[in-house]
Amino acid sequence: MHTVWKGAISFGLVHVPVKMFTATEDKDIHFRSLHKECGMPISYAKTCRHCDKEVVPEDIVKGFEYEKGKYVIVKEEELESIKPESAKTIHILDFVDLTDIDPIYFQKAYYLSPDMAGGGAYSLLVEAIRKTGKIGIAKIAIRSKSSLAAIRVVENCLCLETMFFPDEIRSVSQVPNLPEQPAVNEKELTMATMLVEQLSEPFQPDKYTDDYRKALLELIEHKIAGESVDIVSAPAAEARTNVIDLMAALQASLEAAKSPPPAEQPKRKRTSKKTKDNVS
Repeated sequence: MHTVWKGAISFGLVHVPVKMFTATEDKDIHFRSLHKECGMPISYAKTCRHCDKEVVPEDIVKGFEYEKGKYVIVKEEELESIKPESAKTIHILDFVDLTDIDPIYFQKAYYLSPDMAGGGAYSLLVEAIRKTGKIGIAKIAIRSKSSLAAIRVVENCLCLETMFFPDEIRSVSQVPNLPEQPAVNEKELTMATMLVEQLSEPFQPDKYTDDYRKALLELIEHKIAGESVDIVSAPAAEARTNVIDLMAALQASLEAAKSPPPAEQPKRKRTSKKTKDNVS
């Protein structure tokens, strides 16, 4: 793993040297933009519209637009001079219950490992968090971005989750068309509750997969192999009316939840270009 940050955790007078590693990875499939005529990748040069020329990195500065078309220039040394102390230290401010934090605050996960001779203090913090069932709330600065952070234990490793500050969370009042006083039919609520209970089970992350990414990779692999791919259109959805019989839908959902899942249908075979040629 590549080290993305190096510093220390402090709680009280305890100082724990740590290294930080990204705990997640981007598995999205990224496409390059190519010139349709010749197949060459399209480059995106940084240009100045006023000077009508390409600008090299050495001639680029940071500017904040405080009014339309008006900018204040901020130099790199000025940014360095105001970096918070949390740029090198993760200060644990409080310990709280994980259930007290709404998931909307969580941003990105990182693993922390002990650095230098910090193994003893690291293990002490791991066991203290594990025994109390609490998580630490801290401040950290990564790549000039200051964040709140939650520090918890994953197996025998400290895991840091960056968090949004409260003023970065948009108010629910900005969401349009929310009912002011939801009116719920008691019978429908009883059946909906039964359906939730019927579908409830322990969280097993391994059972969830990215089906679209899997299908896209298969498509790319077949194209690399020079095979043509049969595209099967999904059946047209039935026309739906605006009137929904909630009781009937809930009853059908409950019955479906009780029934065993249907046997998986065999996948349609993809016909390769070579096979087609041999048949013809």
